[in-house]
Amino acid sequence: MIRDLEESAPLSIPIENLRRDLRTRLESDKQMSGAWAIVPLLPVIVGIVVFVVVFAAIFSAIGSVGPSGTTTTGTPALGAALVGSIFLLYFLYFVVLILVGILIFKLVSRRNTHFNRQILLQEDLISMAKEIAAKKGVDVSILLNNMERSVREARLEETEKNATLYALLYGLVWLYYFLMKDFFKHERREDLFINDMLRTFNALGVPINFPYRNPPIPDRSFALYFVLTLITGSIFGVYWVYVLVTDPNNHFRQQMLIEDTIMAQLSGTPSPPPIPSLSPS
Repeated sequence: MIRDLEESAPLSIPIENLRRDLRTRLESDKQMSGAWAIVPLLPVIVGIVVFVVVFAAIFSAIGSVGPSGTTTTGTPALGAALVGSIFLLYFLYFVVLILVGILIFKLVSRRNTHFNRQILLQEDLISMAKEIAAKKGVDVSILLNNMERSVREARLEETEKNATLYALLYGLVWLYYFLMKDFFKHERREDLFINDMLRTFNALGVPINFPYRNPPIPDRSFALYFVLTLITGSIFGVYWVYVLVTDPNNHFRQQMLIEDTIMAQLSGTPSPPPIPSLSPS
């Protein structure tokens, strides 16, 4: 095991880098509340609130006019109510835009930080495998090549998105598309890397065992979600945003357990309990 190798040599740089990769998870893999799912309905809620305010103002103005119709106090009151309603409408929609911008920034930002951390983690696992192979004199070049290819593909396909730019432009449709597809592809690519990594360490005499993720991120249909959101007047958009938040949440939790298991077995310490089945929170 790795501990046996470390008894005759200083703590390896790769194993220390792995520990640092795991420590950065608190910043890169942040959990988000499912309450953000209400954001798509906020414009509808604002419209209803303003409609109720205007209706109440009109009703109050009509009620202030006397039976003979000679009282004129209702007209100024109605005008003031309408002006106030317009200001209220603009103010509430401004608040909604800010919340939408914050949601977009948080979704894109954690996508970027998680993908970047995973690339560093995978590179450090490759370095660890190379170090063990060199010490044991075992040729695992083909398996290492497969691992390195996965990292190269991740660098090409998981390029960083500008979170601030997306937040300012409110590119919701495109945002929803790439967030759905990016995390699905990321998880599939990550599983391929893990399979190659397990084969590599097993060939090096360092077997690593852990259950696979359950459930994995499903391949959701962007076209179906988009159409359902249109025909339901943004109501289905609540569920859409919910899965955009919770799919990565579940991925992060399972990834944490996978990484802890790998680290524990590489370090020769007792492994954590098996990965439980995680359902959306």
